[in-house]
Amino acid sequence: MTSATPPNLAEKTTLLVLDTDPPPRLGRLTGRVRVEHADESSLAALLPTADVLLVWDFASHAVRRAWPGEGPRPRWVHTASAGVDHLMCPELAASDTLVTNARGVFDQPIAEYVAALVLAMAKDLPRTWDLQRAREWRHRESQRIAGNRACVVGSGPIGRAIERTLKALGMTTALVGRTPRKGVHGPEDLDRLMARADWVVSAAPLTDDTHGMFDARRFGLMQPSARFVNVGRGQLVIEEALAEALASRWIAGAALDVFEHEPLGPDSPLWEAPGLIVSPHMSGDTVGWRDELGAQFVELYELWETGEPLPNVVDKQRGYVPGH
Repeated sequence: MTSATPPNLAEKTTLLVLDTDPPPRLGRLTGRVRVEHADESSLAALLPTADVLLVWDFASHAVRRAWPGEGPRPRWVHTASAGVDHLMCPELAASDTLVTNARGVFDQPIAEYVAALVLAMAKDLPRTWDLQRAREWRHRESQRIAGNRACVVGSGPIGRAIERTLKALGMTTALVGRTPRKGVHGPEDLDRLMARADWVVSAAPLTDDTHGMFDARRFGLMQPSARFVNVGRGQLVIEEALAEALASRWIAGAALDVFEHEPLGPDSPLWEAPGLIVSPHMSGDTVGWRDELGAQFVELYELWETGEPLPNVVDKQRGYVPGH
């Protein structure tokens, strides 16, 4: 936890919200703060007026573009997402501004989604639905996942939740993080673990070290019977290499919930890649998730307002919340 010094509260704090529909519900903050709303075109002009910036539109890169401009900057930036790569720029990283994220909201939903993808692929559910629509009765055998090996890349709260959930399904799991420690393998073990794994799950943050980490060489290490799942960031994967690995049957299948460019264009070859499940960046979005994000921000704001230490503080050089 890190303390954030609020402005003089004799005057109302100005909260600037980088908006998207539906806007955040701020509950107890209504009437206590001066709320201004910005979009990508107005953000740069409004930044100097704000004490706090809430990045509600977490798919936007507007903060990264607007932050280097003239004038004062908010003392605290909160993004309604786990990742911060969409807003981080050298000027923000070098500033005194505190950055927090939405750690804790998405952990278990994403873990459940990964488990659903694993079960769907192992039990051949996509083909079952296709055969049902065709009114075709075709008996098949499916894969048992208890006893499989899973390599989960990313040792933050999301990766840990995925590991726990896969372990509950009877898998033998290995967790890979930035630095080795008890229960966590370091990057130097990744190749060896991928070569042995039946399932490789990517849940790492996007940093200079992780950009493009899943490339042709790493897909070539995997067993022909293995499958790959990415719920981290699209830029972790060289998509052309994954498509080639699937087409060449280097690996048995894959599931992507995140992509280098979103939304995925209708002409992308990934739509037709054999054995690939495509979903539209929805693994963490369960019913009521926006209300959870709004309630989390209100709780953080009330801590900040009284000068209390804040949780979820991002190390701006590393690009994630450390200590996991």
